[in-house]
Amino acid sequence: MPRAQASFPVLYPILDAGVVFRGVPFDPATDHASRWNLLRELAAEMAEAGVQILQYRNKADDNLLVAQDTLAIREAAPALRLILNDRPSLAAATGCDGVHLGQDDPSPGEARSLLGRHAIVGLSTHDVDQLLRANNEPVDYIAIGPVFSTATKLDTHPVLGLDAVARLRELTDKPLVAIGGITLQNAPSVYDAGVDCVAVISAIFGSGRSAGQSAKDFLAIFK
Repeated sequence: MPRAQASFPVLYPILDAGVVFRGVPFDPATDHASRWNLLRELAAEMAEAGVQILQYRNKADDNLLVAQDTLAIREAAPALRLILNDRPSLAAATGCDGVHLGQDDPSPGEARSLLGRHAIVGLSTHDVDQLLRANNEPVDYIAIGPVFSTATKLDTHPVLGLDAVARLRELTDKPLVAIGGITLQNAPSVYDAGVDCVAVISAIFGSGRSAGQSAKDFLAIFK
C-alpha cells in the first residue's frame, strides 16, 4: 500500500520532559522560570528549523505543571501544531492542536469527542493486531514502534525492524509514523520502508545536541 494520500509532516519531534530536563543545571521541579525558558527556547528552535508539528511528552508531572509547560511552548511557537501526549482533557483545556494516545490511555473516540473533529488524534501501536484496530478508530495517524532499540522508554515493546514496518505499511492507508531508535543515519531506510513520518526524541533533544540544528539535519534528508 502506498503512503497516505493525506499530507503529514515528514518529521515529528517529541519534546520529552524526561530527556530535556535530564542533567540541566537547575531543578526543573522548583525553578519554573528556568524550566519554561528552556521549553520556550527549544520550541522556538523547532519552529525556526522548519518543523511543523511538535509533541510534548511528560509522564511524571501533574496536570497543572504540564499545562503551564504546554502554554510556554505554545507562547514561543504559536504556528507549530502542538500535540500533547496522553492527556486529552488537558490538551482540550490548553488549546493544543491534538493528542497522542497509548494503548492504555483513553480511547481515540473519547479524545475525539473532547477535542472536536478538527483536532489531530494519534495512536501508538506495536503489532499487527493493534494497527488493524487503530485503522478503524477516529485517528489521524498511527504510530508504530519501536522500529529499533531505544533507551528513551523503559517499558518498550519488542523491536519491529524494517521488514515489519514495510508489512504494516501494507495494512493501512492512514499516515504512518515510525518511532524508536531513529537517527540521522537510519532515518532514510525507515522512510524507504514506507512510513510517512519519523518521530524523534533523543536524536534531536538528547544531551549535548543542538536541537535546532538536529531538526534541520533531519529535514534536509527528506528534501
